[in-house]
Amino acid sequence: MTSAPEPTPWHVVVPVKRAVVAKTRLDPPPPLSRPDLARAVAHDTLDAVCRAVPAAQVTVVTSDADARRAALTLGATVVPDPGTGLDDAVAAGLATLAGPWCAVLLGDLPALDAASLRAALATCAAYPGAVVPDAQGTGTVLLTSTRGRPVPRFGPGSAARHARAATLLALDLPRLRRDVDTWADLGEALSLGIGQHTRAALARLE
Repeated sequence: MTSAPEPTPWHVVVPVKRAVVAKTRLDPPPPLSRPDLARAVAHDTLDAVCRAVPAAQVTVVTSDADARRAALTLGATVVPDPGTGLDDAVAAGLATLAGPWCAVLLGDLPALDAASLRAALATCAAYPGAVVPDAQGTGTVLLTSTRGRPVPRFGPGSAARHARAATLLALDLPRLRRDVDTWADLGEALSLGIGQHTRAALARLE
């Protein structure tokens, strides 16, 4: 039986794109479809988040039916994705939060484990604003603020943009920082260890 997450002041927003338009550079061979793989990756990310932070403090922004079901089953709150881009999706989630300790975590981290996210949030807690870059060092996987809602500036090169208003923390947490956009990224995630949903999806190829 999984133990309940420890109390934390953090509220976490996780945007999850509709699977039919997600991960366009990650086309797997049949019989596995790209939407099925994208849903599995998102589900594993949400599982890890809700093991790190109480589910009542997790807000998932999505218009994907599968991601919505997964989030509600875990006990998270779901906010509809406005459909006008990642920054607007993040802003929609942040707008529902009442407390000053806000975090944004991207939903494509199949190797994420609860310990890595807890460690990252504990480090970020020492800064008014913090940004953890992806494995390449250019994108953003985690954006935090202890003083209210951070301003989302996602997209290519987002780590540098976020770092203008936050402290850049290149943490030694590879399972957190390994987002997945390509098969090479997925191979690295596999070497770190992936969640059960992504593992089950990839098993269809064997």
